[in-house]
Amino acid sequence: MTLREVVVVGGSIGALTAVEMLRMEDFDGRITVLSDEDVPPYTRVPLSKGVLAGTESIDDVVLAPLADEVDLRLKTPATGLDLRTRTVHTPAGPVPYDGLVIATGGRARRLGHPGQDERVLRTYGDCVRLRDDLAASSSVLVVGGGFLGMEIASTARILGKDVTVVDLAPPLDRLLGAVVGGHVRSVATHAGVRIVVTDGGVRLLGVPTPTGVELVDGTRLEADLVVSAVGDAPNVEWLAGSGVQVHGGIVVDSHCQVAPGVVAAGDVTVISAGDGELTRSPHWTNAVDQARAAVRALLHGNSAEPYRPSQYCWTEQFGLDVKMVGDLDPQGEPTVLDGSLDQGSALLAWPDAVAPRSIVAVNHRTPPVKLKRLLRPAAQAARA
Repeated sequence: MTLREVVVVGGSIGALTAVEMLRMEDFDGRITVLSDEDVPPYTRVPLSKGVLAGTESIDDVVLAPLADEVDLRLKTPATGLDLRTRTVHTPAGPVPYDGLVIATGGRARRLGHPGQDERVLRTYGDCVRLRDDLAASSSVLVVGGGFLGMEIASTARILGKDVTVVDLAPPLDRLLGAVVGGHVRSVATHAGVRIVVTDGGVRLLGVPTPTGVELVDGTRLEADLVVSAVGDAPNVEWLAGSGVQVHGGIVVDSHCQVAPGVVAAGDVTVISAGDGELTRSPHWTNAVDQARAAVRALLHGNSAEPYRPSQYCWTEQFGLDVKMVGDLDPQGEPTVLDGSLDQGSALLAWPDAVAPRSIVAVNHRTPPVKLKRLLRPAAQAARA
């Protein structure tokens, strides 16, 4: 059928990319964007850096404004979906669609119970609150040593705070591998960050505002400000009873299709590889790539190019610019393509330069597009 009414649910980079892609594909029908936030679509990347530090504002992170003909409805969350009647339900009433793009993203996971007023960083509202708390604190305890947790720790140190990071494993190893993860931790430790690795769970202490954590061995760590950075959970509850397949996220096929006339993109999705395995990649680049593929599939069906992940992610912390393509958590010693970590700038490949499966650039001038090209020999070798 010819699409005339496309509804995009979400206010993220995935949602904005979907709108832009619809126009690039010459869709000239009506576009309605439903967002539960009270600010226009923005990029979350600076939230843990410039916005949290107070050097950037909402004006700096809001993305390019939507065209006038796009109906952007802020503070309008989706509360239900009827696939049969092609209707999205909201508190303001039903919104009909011919085509639907689901880009509702995820929300911060929480460690505490409902009675605890836990500090997290996911939305602009979270960031404003955390920024104010940070200004009034001299010590910060970050639970979670992934990209987000370590970026928050880096910003807190820039602001002169006493910082401790707690995680179940050495921070960043599960993402960047032990070699690069160890290097970043060394830089962070030199900058004054205390890193605590615990063998078990972490319990938040304090009600309503957490004042510390208790480790599995009974050790208690306290700080003026406790921040949870332990990942995210996809926003799928509004789809209950809709018939949309949900298993740790919305299950999409290789074209990001969910149901007839419905596609999904970004952090809210899991991808079926066809062998029963479901994978989720909650990264900025993935949301953009998926949104483009999803819109093409919405307009052109299976004749469109399938989604092909770029396998690219990055982080900026403690004066380091780290870019990565390929498999996460590369194992063993890398092949050095250029420079060295000891000298402060390095381009590394795993397992070798002939057929690399992972490439990491640390403070290296190589742009992302070239990093992605360096993985091509591996793809060619796999086909041989």
